Amino acid sequence: MNKLNISIIGVPMDLGQNRRGVDMGPSAIRYAGVVERLQELGHSVDDVGDIAIGRRETSQNTKLRNLEEVVAANTILANRVHDIIGEGNFPIVLGGDHSIAIGTLAGLADRYENLGVIWYDAHADLNTAETSPTGNIHGMPLAVSIGLGHEELVNIRDFAPKIKPENVVIIGARSVDPGERELIKEKGIKVFSMHEIDKLGMSEVMTQAIQYFVDRKVDGVHLSLDLDGLDPLYTPGVGTPVAGGISYRESHLAMEMLYASNMITSAEFVEVNPILDEKNKTADVAVGLMGSLLGESLI
Repeated sequence: MNKLNISIIGVPMDLGQNRRGVDMGPSAIRYAGVVERLQELGHSVDDVGDIAIGRRETSQNTKLRNLEEVVAANTILANRVHDIIGEGNFPIVLGGDHSIAIGTLAGLADRYENLGVIWYDAHADLNTAETSPTGNIHGMPLAVSIGLGHEELVNIRDFAPKIKPENVVIIGARSVDPGERELIKEKGIKVFSMHEIDKLGMSEVMTQAIQYFVDRKVDGVHLSLDLDGLDPLYTPGVGTPVAGGISYRESHLAMEMLYASNMITSAEFVEVNPILDEKNKTADVAVGLMGSLLGESLI
């Protein structure tokens, strides 16, 4: 990967779920030194600031909480990401909860003919209003992006679907709802759960994932990394921690292999919640993973 012109966008979104504090994630990641870390690798970094997020809605729509505000923020984000790609820059989006992936992918999708997505997460995020046990939209972004869900979410930037389900690879899943399991089988989504990571090892999982994208002839790959994909031992500051996750070193190996593949064209790091964190540990991990993704090595 050549030296990049990176544009960082903060999205202080906490409307896609119920636990407050994740709106401070972009600030925590900046405080952990993301700009300096990437500049030290030789990249040009432009921090374009944060997208404004509306207030929580007062309606009692428990199937799709804060729908209008989530749509509004993701529409702004989608247009911003679309412009950044058009300028030839590499977008890194800082969350904020995972509902922001709706906007990120909406902004990326029509810049590529055959975009691939790595969903690095403890959860599949394939719920809809009908299957979600909570109504929290941060559990729906992948479903929305493959064209399933409320029309206002699905049709951001006036086209759908944003990505093909067969171009998605989920890594680290270990908390998957029944409706999501059915959808994974129905749509043929590639999943490396913790079972596969334990059985095969992260090196083999990433080798297979990278080859999967090569075989699919993708012309770009977006990394959507939820910090709860890692075990909460390493990332305590997340809203929906699930024990038995990916280790710190396994995650760095995954990022290093993605860097070596030269196929990552955009990234987002989400669900950092400083209120739940320990001395900004989770944000520090996020910045370290960004470093490995963009060329940092041990030697």
